[in-house]
Amino acid sequence: MGCGRNEDVRSDSNRHSNCICEVVRAIKRVQGIRDEVNCDDCKTDCFLTPLGSLVSPSRQRANTRVFMLLDEKGNPFKAMFNRRRRFADIEAAAPASEQGGRRDCASCFSIFFRVQNVFDNCCATLQVLEPRDIRGRRVDLFKGGRLDLDAVCEVERFEATGTCVTVDLTCFCGIQCVKDVFIDCDED
Repeated sequence: MGCGRNEDVRSDSNRHSNCICEVVRAIKRVQGIRDEVNCDDCKTDCFLTPLGSLVSPSRQRANTRVFMLLDEKGNPFKAMFNRRRRFADIEAAAPASEQGGRRDCASCFSIFFRVQNVFDNCCATLQVLEPRDIRGRRVDLFKGGRLDLDAVCEVERFEATGTCVTVDLTCFCGIQCVKDVFIDCDED
């Protein structure tokens, strides 16, 4: 079995020992606490506390640790989301030149997530986050059905989508924490 998992060692009684489950649980805990931060060599370690330490120890306003989940081949997990109307309305009002010539669409995909809940040992509800560039414009991560790595590098900000996906965390082999940010989770 992939990811170093061994079926002889793992049983239903110790299903909670999956490392991805533990990291996502830790992210959920970190999203709920604030402590003083010590220096650490790995700037994107998912276990860093408090929130804001993935950006800067002085950053005070963060409520989300953005992360990606990876399959056994290292490919990011993606989920579809519907664009929130308030963002579509704002961008529709902007001139086409400010939109970068990108077309508006009703639904899109993202590889970025915020943990909402962890339950039944290794299941989680994740909110899909919409990727944005430094100026707040949306970033289309997929071109021709394939992940555009150059587009991923443009992502600097994230917006809540209101779209959630429930996943079995034992199905993933890697997790990469991206950034600590403040996500406005309130509906208009």
